[in-house]
Amino acid sequence: MKMIPAQQNTGQQRLASLSNGNIGNLMPSLTGKDIFTPGANRHSALTGGRRRLRHALLVMATVLLAACSERPGTEVLYPRPDAAENPDIVTVFVATTRGRAENAADGFTNLRAGQMSYAEFRISVPPGHRPGEIEWPKGRVADPQTDFTVVSHTILDATSFEQRVAARTSSAKGEGAAVFVHGFNTSFQEGLFRTAQMTADANLTGAPILFSWPSDAQVLGYATDKEAATYSRDGLTGLLARLTRLPEVDRVSVMGHSMGGWLTAESLRQLRLSGQDGVLRELDVVLAAPDIDADVFRAQASVIGPMDPPMVVLVSPDDRALQVSRMIQGARQRVGALDVNNPVVQQGALQANIMLVDISTIETSDDMRHSRYAGLAALYPRLSDEAGDVGGFRSAGALVFNAVGATLAAPFNVAGGILAE
Repeated sequence: MKMIPAQQNTGQQRLASLSNGNIGNLMPSLTGKDIFTPGANRHSALTGGRRRLRHALLVMATVLLAACSERPGTEVLYPRPDAAENPDIVTVFVATTRGRAENAADGFTNLRAGQMSYAEFRISVPPGHRPGEIEWPKGRVADPQTDFTVVSHTILDATSFEQRVAARTSSAKGEGAAVFVHGFNTSFQEGLFRTAQMTADANLTGAPILFSWPSDAQVLGYATDKEAATYSRDGLTGLLARLTRLPEVDRVSVMGHSMGGWLTAESLRQLRLSGQDGVLRELDVVLAAPDIDADVFRAQASVIGPMDPPMVVLVSPDDRALQVSRMIQGARQRVGALDVNNPVVQQGALQANIMLVDISTIETSDDMRHSRYAGLAALYPRLSDEAGDVGGFRSAGALVFNAVGATLAAPFNVAGGILAE
């Protein structure tokens, strides 16, 4: 166990992009059949093609604009012990397959480590914090009065990690461990501060844990990130198994966002295939805007089998990042963009014992509409109470989230079909 000392902040902020996306092949396919359809059909095909082209260009413009924005460098990880004076401090545990930075204060890199690493961060939340947002430092040195600020960073080994998680959960009021698995194009510090933000907004008293896999944090790194997520599958599976074996931990909640949702589903599948049914019985699973091919998810769910309570999938049909993902992957429907109004989708959710929740009404500052789940954290206590009263998350099916009243309601049925056969 090693405490990282406060250091002079000399890091530089880097240019970056949106929280999840790719600017690959966004151009729609106009086949000869589309173009040469005679008469009105030909005009309709051309009009539809132009409409798809305009939409693709709009999404591309959004991606390029986001790529011009700055994102936080490793300097935001440098501890400021004086921030401990702030009354609102959250503790985030880290389990990661990333390599350690040469300078320990820089946290973890995008390199793949041969074994898991562990750490504990204490992070100060600014007095004027807005739920759903991360107040990043505006300069090279964080101001605890206006910014999320690292108070301390302690390197742990596997034993001390488990001991501290156990101690934290045993002192909490009936709360267990909560694991967050970040998505594509995410640096270590972005995943860490997002976990801190959700912990603060949800007022969690258990043990929040960031499972960080070695994303390249590059908009053009989609394929590389998918390989890095695959590389980390054993790490996440092992972490979940160890957490459920701790007697002090009653339940383990797991939230996987975007590509992290794919990683989470793959880990659940691996647990089932390896006969670790007891681990699965101790898990509460939420997939937020999962970037998973609908056919792949159906196959994963068939192996995972019914979970109790049902797996929750948060969706938004207007998620632009998933629209981009669909475009670059052969127009394959993404699970995180399913339409819960679709009766065939509803039937598929019931058959798979999955709860689909449309969270499109949640406001977000994310132009890609891919991070709405972060705004749900502050509403979760009311939502879970309301859901418990009506069977909510204990029942499979499809619901629409009302952001104004923090309530769940059944959607209207319309024609169509995506998930179920």
